[in-house]
Parts: sequence; structure tokens; C-alpha cells
Amino acid sequence: MNASSIPGLIGTLIDLIRTTPQLGLLIRARKSFGVSVDTSGTSCVVSLGWTVYGIITKQPYVTLASGVMASFFLLITVVALRLGRRAREFRIAPLWLIVLIASGLSFGTNGLGAVLSISVLASNIPQIRVAYNEKNLSALSLETWLLSLSGGLVWGLYGILGRDYSIIASAFFQVTTSIMIIALKIFKSAKDDALEHDPA
Repeated sequence: MNASSIPGLIGTLIDLIRTTPQLGLLIRARKSFGVSVDTSGTSCVVSLGWTVYGIITKQPYVTLASGVMASFFLLITVVALRLGRRAREFRIAPLWLIVLIASGLSFGTNGLGAVLSISVLASNIPQIRVAYNEKNLSALSLETWLLSLSGGLVWGLYGILGRDYSIIASAFFQVTTSIMIIALKIFKSAKDDALEHDPA
């Protein structure tokens, strides 16, 4: 067991459970307020890309975590669509699928790794936009984004120990965007609580 195995194992465990709070909240609430299907759809595409990258680069932790996450992101997307989100919200997901396939076919592992390193931006920016623009974020799971933040920190350490710059860059963007989504969720929840308890 090498030095990167421990954060790889921890990152895999976090990623195995990361999306379950969001899926559970959607199913319990039967509402999809504040959830971006473009983010979940793009995250499914990106997770499939990381699965391929993990297989090519012989990184079983990356392969396992990404494969499971792709399945959960697909479930979140389907459930959110059934609960009222619209297919027309997909803007980045189909485009990013083409970008990942083209980069992998044209430039091999290095091209795929380079695009995957910024893919978390493509995945999470739609969620930032939805969280900023929509008033009701009741169906957006804070726990999922806290796990995303934790996972980003752990995968960053994994990338540093393994000197994998694609994983380091991706982890940096995951941490940054997760913090923004967490901040929007907390701010809007606090604002809603204040309005509910305002006697005026």
C-alpha cells in the first residue's frame, strides 16, 4: 500500500455516499426546488469520463468511485426531471459529452485528463447559477455539497501524493465551487428562516 492509497480509499468512500443525501431528499420531499439537472446530467457525463480515465491510468479508486457516482447522478437527474425540472435546462451536459469524447479520441489520455481537470466547473456552474437565481432551495441537499467539499479536499491530497495534476486541478475546482454552493444554500436558508420568524 503506497502513500496515496489511504486518501484514495477515503475519497472513494466519500464519493460512494456523496450523492445519496441529494437523491434521498428528492425522493422524500417529492420536489426538486433548487436542483440543477444540468449539473447532475453533466456530473454523470464527467463521472463516466473519470471512470474511463481511471481504467486507462490504472487507478482503481478513481474508476470505482467515478463509476458509482455516474449511476447516482443519472438517478438524481431522472428523479429531478420527474419532479418538475425541465429537459430544456440541459445546456452543458450534451456539449460536455462531445468535448470529452473528442478530447479523448484526439489527444488520448493527456487530452482526456486535461479536459476532466476543468470538468467540475462545467458540472457545478449550472448549480451555482440555479442556487443564485432561485429563491427556494429546499430540495438542494447541503449534506451532498459538504461531502463534495470533503471529497475535493481528499482527492486533492491523493492527486498531490500521486503527482496527478489532472486530479489536483479537478479537486481545486471541486472545493471552490462546492464552497460557493454551500454558501448560497446557507445564506438563502438563513434568509428564509429570518422571514418566517419576523413578526412584522
